[in-house]
Amino acid sequence: MHQELSGSHMTKESKKVIGITLGDAAGIGPELMAKWAAEKSSIAPAIPLIIGDEELLLLGMKIAGVKFNYQKLECDVETFSRDLLGAEDETLYLIDTKSVDVKNLELGKVSALNGKEEAERLIDCVNLCKEDKIDGFCFLPLNKAAMKAGGIDFPSEHEFFAELYKLKSYYSEMNVLDRLWNIRVTSHIPLKDVASHITLENILRAARLGYQTIKKSGVEKPRLAMAALNPHAGDNGTCGTEEITVMADAIASLKKEGITVEGPYAADTLFIRAFKGDFDGVITMYHDQGQIAIKLRGFEKTVTVSSGMPHPITTPAHGTAYDIAGKGTALVSTFEHALNLCKEMAQTETA
Repeated sequence: MHQELSGSHMTKESKKVIGITLGDAAGIGPELMAKWAAEKSSIAPAIPLIIGDEELLLLGMKIAGVKFNYQKLECDVETFSRDLLGAEDETLYLIDTKSVDVKNLELGKVSALNGKEEAERLIDCVNLCKEDKIDGFCFLPLNKAAMKAGGIDFPSEHEFFAELYKLKSYYSEMNVLDRLWNIRVTSHIPLKDVASHITLENILRAARLGYQTIKKSGVEKPRLAMAALNPHAGDNGTCGTEEITVMADAIASLKKEGITVEGPYAADTLFIRAFKGDFDGVITMYHDQGQIAIKLRGFEKTVTVSSGMPHPITTPAHGTAYDIAGKGTALVSTFEHALNLCKEMAQTETA
């Protein structure tokens, strides 16, 4: 289904190039890519560039029961140039990394080889971003256990990205559902440790990053709400005092900076207003405080963003779904949302 492309065509300056990886080879990533390409194959006016193994892409097509056209570039990652891309909105490009042994691939299984391969594709994308060859990337679901088995020993991909970028500034994982952002003050720490991390500094840096990230997604003046840490927002200090001793000062400081923020509101009702459109982002105090609400409302559409990175990086919030890998039943909607958000953020950052 591919066509060789060797000619040199300048890409229009207004076009952004968005990298796409196939994710863990044993998961649902390849079939999601195939389904999206068969149904859409365009993120106009940006140009989609798959960075992955061609045989794995063809396997995804077979699993999904679809076919689509793409153009394989006559280059590798190191020699890729934007000049190889045309300016057509409907063209899907591929850099074949020749990195997966598809004949011996076991779907639905954790594999150190697959973990190492997917990490290498993420490294490729970061390097291409740093070299200004692509403008951001969307990666299909990875598997943390496989990556750790493959020698990539980080708590999550976000720490991995920060290391690749040599990032010194604050970064954080954020989730987006239907344009509502979940901004977390704390994330992957035990619940018993959360209260000690609810400090003025931590709240301010999370809120500032959230505000700037939402602006990059195209919202001119984001409206934020802050979730209380304690039940009933502390009941005037009778059920916890963080709302009075820390959050009130944080909200006052943010307002002085011109950031629109309300609260703290009781977390058990805040998302009712948020889902009605009263806010663009909710600042939550710990991982599940917002994640449960977001994923319960729309797990099939939730996108994860690596906020604070020098380039837009997005991924579907769901995992590799090993239990259904190879069955062709995976839903493509989350990947579509993640890819479009990456494109929009890339466009906004240089608008």
